[in-house]
Amino acid sequence: MSNRDEQFMEQALVAARTAAAQGDVPVGCVVVVNDHVVAVGENRREKDSDPTAHAEIVALRRAAAAHGSWRLDQATVYVTLEPCVMCAGALLNARVRRVVIGALDEKAGGVGSRYHLLADPRLLHEAEVTYDVLAEDCARELSNFFGERR
Repeated sequence: MSNRDEQFMEQALVAARTAAAQGDVPVGCVVVVNDHVVAVGENRREKDSDPTAHAEIVALRRAAAAHGSWRLDQATVYVTLEPCVMCAGALLNARVRRVVIGALDEKAGGVGSRYHLLADPRLLHEAEVTYDVLAEDCARELSNFFGERR
């Protein structure tokens, strides 16, 4: 883990807080290429009434549009919560180089907790994964959000 990883994860946390302010689960995602942020996404399922509007999907769509290609093979993706199976599949399909994860998702994680999709040699692509970057901060955002709703 580097200071740069923490800096980009901080930006993902800002996006997570945006999602929470809009009534969505606080998950944020930042797509970085050559140390430059090319896209930011936040959970928008409630706001958009879209079951696929997870932070990673939103960020990948924005990154592909900015990049002019769906191939994001030079990208590092920072996400505050371990991607689900759907998002892990999208990361594979976008050919991202690296994924940096904040908090793990023991219930639905597709990148280490439940499944290991980004490291499965049977699939078309594999990505490097770094875990636990600002994990406590990322987990706290989720705990606070759900605590307020109970």
